[in-house]
Amino acid sequence: MTVTISRLYDSYTEAQKAVGSLEAAGVPHGDISIVANNSEGWFDGKKDRDGDGVDDRAEAAGTGAGIGAGIGGAAGLLAGLGLLAIPGLGPVVAAGWLAATAVGAAAGAATGGIVGALTEAGVSKEDAPLYAEGVRRGGTLVSAKVNEADRARLEALMSPSSVNLNDRRVAWEKSGWSGYDPASPPYDAGQVRKERELYGRSR
Repeated sequence: MTVTISRLYDSYTEAQKAVGSLEAAGVPHGDISIVANNSEGWFDGKKDRDGDGVDDRAEAAGTGAGIGAGIGGAAGLLAGLGLLAIPGLGPVVAAGWLAATAVGAAAGAATGGIVGALTEAGVSKEDAPLYAEGVRRGGTLVSAKVNEADRARLEALMSPSSVNLNDRRVAWEKSGWSGYDPASPPYDAGQVRKERELYGRSR
């Protein structure tokens, strides 16, 4: 049986490492997805100085995350990064099945594209809005479809630097947050920077 495992990261770098760990553990990159906030414009999809058609930062991410060892440098998920606009999140950098599902779900999912896509994939109705809010506030979400027998082992690979969702929910609620609303305006670059300062995180 296939299940979906997901983790939220404050740092895109940590999310890259998680993707690399999953791929190194044998999870096909077609079964992994990454969605990262791009309100600060850190990714423009045009950094291709070596002329191979791949954003150089994706190549560096693949190498830095250890992807090259098993699948040949930029051949992994991170080489497919692209820019999207997802309702409720605004501009994101994304690759993989979740982004495609979220964009498709946006037209018909009352709960919003990303939440609808996550719950359709088996993420709980309690956690899906928290993941969406985390991306909205500047985070990066990594999700993977894995065999249930491998779930605990692969979740352990993803967890060391991931956000504790319950702790983060409590912090948001203390600041007045009452739940994810896909109709809310996306965070702008200034709001994302302030959010990063709260948790001492970097891009």
